[in-house]
Amino acid sequence: MTGISRRGLLSGAAVAAGVATVQAAAPAAASAATDPAQRCGPVTDAVTVYPGDPRYQELTVGYNQRWVGTPDYVRLVSSTAQVVRAVQEAVDSGRRISVVSGGHCLAPFVFNSDVKVVIDLSGLNDVYFDPERRAFAVEGGARLSMVYETLYKKWGVTIPGGMCPTVGIGGHTTGGGYGFLSREFGAVIDHLEAVEMVVVDRSGRAKAVVASRDPADPNHDLWWASAGGGGGNFGIVTRFWFRTAGATGSQPGRQLVNPPKDVLFSAVGIPWSALDRTAFTTLVTNWGTWYEQHAAPDSPARVLSGVASLAHRSSQYVFLLTQVDATVPGAQQILDQYLAAITAGVGVDAAVASQPAQRLPWLHAVRLIAASIPSFINPTLRGSSKSAYMRRGYTPAQAGAMYDALTRTDFANPAGAVTLAGFSGGVINAVAPERTALVHRRASFWTLFETQWQDPAADAANIGWLRDLYGSVWEATGGYPVPGDQADGCYVNNPDPDITDPAFNRSGVPWYTLYYKENYPRLQRIKAAYDPRNVFRHAQSITLP
Repeated sequence: MTGISRRGLLSGAAVAAGVATVQAAAPAAASAATDPAQRCGPVTDAVTVYPGDPRYQELTVGYNQRWVGTPDYVRLVSSTAQVVRAVQEAVDSGRRISVVSGGHCLAPFVFNSDVKVVIDLSGLNDVYFDPERRAFAVEGGARLSMVYETLYKKWGVTIPGGMCPTVGIGGHTTGGGYGFLSREFGAVIDHLEAVEMVVVDRSGRAKAVVASRDPADPNHDLWWASAGGGGGNFGIVTRFWFRTAGATGSQPGRQLVNPPKDVLFSAVGIPWSALDRTAFTTLVTNWGTWYEQHAAPDSPARVLSGVASLAHRSSQYVFLLTQVDATVPGAQQILDQYLAAITAGVGVDAAVASQPAQRLPWLHAVRLIAASIPSFINPTLRGSSKSAYMRRGYTPAQAGAMYDALTRTDFANPAGAVTLAGFSGGVINAVAPERTALVHRRASFWTLFETQWQDPAADAANIGWLRDLYGSVWEATGGYPVPGDQADGCYVNNPDPDITDPAFNRSGVPWYTLYYKENYPRLQRIKAAYDPRNVFRHAQSITLP
């Protein structure tokens, strides 16, 4: 099996994807934050790893092997009180802090030479039901695979998150969080009831506060900012509570969405030999047209989400990966009509017909995707990526620019890809852009442009190829997807170091507008309220007003 690119993009013959007391804003929040009986897992002593320790090398590099840190030490924690203490010690000693949840930050925000203390949340990873809030508590170091397995096996519920099993809940949620169920059930943050966050006040005192969805909560603004404002901006989230808005009663199985019992799972490989420039352009424009036409919250097709992995020609195939809620009436017809519309005029009807969909239990499909994407668990990869939210599909000229890059003969990396991800639209678009920090509520789909490799000597070739590809696609708007009639900016969970460089971002639109649009000023005000000393910062963090 050939590799599959970073965030679920198929290629090759793939699927057939201190202070020891926690302080909170209200008595109920304080009880939930300090009651050890709520937590299922053990609280062990914090561990400090210094450069001489054999574990140091493993703990100072994330998923992207390009970014390696040199902190004075790494602090591994398993309780909120330990995080408070670790932050206080760092603040008192004047050391710069970063935090690791799953370690999938694609930019050098966590591991860089300025960071002197890395706080690793991997021991803070419990998932349990909190009867006091009638919500599911997920600690900040939990990874998606554990979250899905625990929520579904114990209570039959889930959150509509992404495909990569090793992504941490912390960064995934705070950036919005999308996956195959999002068009049907919304983004992950649309089910966010509350957060517990360690912050530092103006006097330099670290403390834990709880912020909830309730507009009457004095910390409601912090909840708003945590619902799409990105990680590393305000503090360290030690716990999320998830509960679907409007859920009633007290039974755990009714407090979050129930995933489909079964899904129709389709993986169609189209050989590059069947795609000339015209056919490829038709495929890309068909894709955009379908998602644009089915982006409304009440669209019957919101039960379908798909990915088109357009990997470099050296991979031999492009793939259409699609999932449909098999429990809805006419599910097979929805899938058939979708595939027919996407491939109309491409001349690959026989290839589509020869690869029928499977009916699978939902959790089987989740596991199958994860198991079929080796790059999700490959610890040797270096990478570079860029993103674009789309309100309307790509023009033939833009699709042609993709074709030119993906068929270059002087670059032959099968992991170089453009991935069209149908994880936007649908129920996500039922929420007003100002209701949460996640502002991209009018998109039809989004796109990931990326490449991965192993040899450091190949850095320049891969980074250069991706810059050429992305810059060509967005040539008309200065190299970036400026929000407007067609594009809608960039996804903060795919941070791009080039976005702040005028040599590449010639659009005149600043990075914070591409990520946050009109929500940025409010995020700045919240930053000033909860992190007035700018303790939690990185190269693209929200700035103080």
